[in-house]
Amino acid sequence: MNGTRRPPGAWKHPDRRRSTGRPRPAPGQRRAASRRSSRLLRVGLAFVALGVGLPLALVLLLHWVPPPTTAFMIRSERLAQPAAATAGGHVAPTEAYRWTNWEDIAPHAALAVIAAEDQKFLHHNGFDVEAIQMAIDDARDGGQLRGASTISQQTAKNLFLWPGRSFVRKGLEAYLTVLIELCWSKQRIVEMYLNIAEFGNGLFGITAASKHFFGKTPAELSADDAALLAAVLPNPARLRVDEPSPYVRARQAWIRRHMRQLGGNELLASLE
Repeated sequence: MNGTRRPPGAWKHPDRRRSTGRPRPAPGQRRAASRRSSRLLRVGLAFVALGVGLPLALVLLLHWVPPPTTAFMIRSERLAQPAAATAGGHVAPTEAYRWTNWEDIAPHAALAVIAAEDQKFLHHNGFDVEAIQMAIDDARDGGQLRGASTISQQTAKNLFLWPGRSFVRKGLEAYLTVLIELCWSKQRIVEMYLNIAEFGNGLFGITAASKHFFGKTPAELSADDAALLAAVLPNPARLRVDEPSPYVRARQAWIRRHMRQLGGNELLASLE
């Protein structure tokens, strides 16, 4: 040190660049990378729009148009094909699904499914929060995880989805349930549910069930008929309408009692 101070620019020349050890990309490469990023963004946005918009379009359409089939019907047909092949093709066919409008269905049928499956149907927006919490608490206490699905949730699942309890399926079900509650009236939801619910192994809809089990049209169903059909809804593959077990008979009587307690036709008038 000679006592002289270094000039301010002596430590680092202002034009000097720190070396990173990597060559800088050429302008053409930067433009190509930018185009790829932009393309990926557009594809991502398109998938998001499709995932949000397609279900909404389908739900809006089904507000007026009966569904030609459902995800559960397609699945049932696929499962039936191997069984038919194993049996040599001699499996007895069931009645085909056929849509029936609300005014051609006995009021007992709607009242029975509400009593059996979702007594708070008129008072929630698609989800019975209290029932869901009770199911979670029971499972946490060591009990079996039971379902707490509303009629709206079951309609969404039967129309568009598949059986199971995965988080992906439940998430899709929740989104579709919100759309259904926003786009349809409560009457339309029950009408849809009655027309697509499975009442027997591969037997879908109130029309097919009425004809198969009682030899009647849906308009001719009695309150006891409707309660018996609703009694098997928790598990139509095991619970039988044509050969009701003591459990099914007890459940039928319970449903009939709650149909009266819910107010009968006064409740149905509130659906409109």
